[in-house]
Amino acid sequence: MTLRSVSASAFPLAVSLALHAALFTGIAFDGLFDPTRQPEPLEVVHVVVVPPPPQTPSLPPKTQEAETPDVSPKIISEKAPASLDAPPPPTAEEWKLASTYTLKNSKRYRHTWAQQVRSMMGTAVEGPDQGMVRFAIEIAPDGKVVRVDTIWSTSDKAEALARAAISQLPELPPTPTGKPLIFEKTISFQPFEAGWPPIYKYDCIPDPPKRPYPWAWDGVSTPNPPGYEAVKTAKVEPVTPIPTECPDAPEDSLEAEAADMQRQFDMWESSRLKK
Repeated sequence: MTLRSVSASAFPLAVSLALHAALFTGIAFDGLFDPTRQPEPLEVVHVVVVPPPPQTPSLPPKTQEAETPDVSPKIISEKAPASLDAPPPPTAEEWKLASTYTLKNSKRYRHTWAQQVRSMMGTAVEGPDQGMVRFAIEIAPDGKVVRVDTIWSTSDKAEALARAAISQLPELPPTPTGKPLIFEKTISFQPFEAGWPPIYKYDCIPDPPKRPYPWAWDGVSTPNPPGYEAVKTAKVEPVTPIPTECPDAPEDSLEAEAADMQRQFDMWESSRLKK
């Protein structure tokens, strides 16, 4: 193929491209040179912008940790334990009344003696050392303690303090009856009150007679001992009326009266009364 033949075949293509270009150019410039032509209306597009939801400003991590209260077990451990001071020792007037009181196995003397011991034991503090101890006591007629036996104890420290106080007791007055005074007493070494002052206005009332119970057996002795039938069929004499209070009893303190009434209420209260 010669150069002349290539030029002859491309000539019709070039003419076609030129005609199409002239046609589009005329359409494009038609609107520019025609003043009566109205432009097509533009389409209006509404764009709605939705704002983002408000956000709470967050504090820096260090600030939040600083404002958070520090509740840790060490704060609880710093709480002071409960405590109860020792009661004051009995006065000379109280010992004078106790040394002449013979009713109920020298009841006032026994109470005053225990108060003297507890006053010398010091302050009771909440913890493993708190507790109670019960002694069997024998006091000679001249007021000296001759025997102290531990019946039971819930605290070694309470027992040790009580024994130390008993060994250091001051000179006490003679017993009211002039005979050895034998009794049992529980001494509390705890950070709360575990007793109450005794009431003396009923002490002149005799104890009710002990009624025999022939069906009781200790498991060791011979059943139905001699005289069993006689005791079983014995007639029990009626109990004579007794006064409700002693006419010449010493006046009890207001604290003792209140504590005794509370004790009676706690003992005999009924759940029906609380409704």
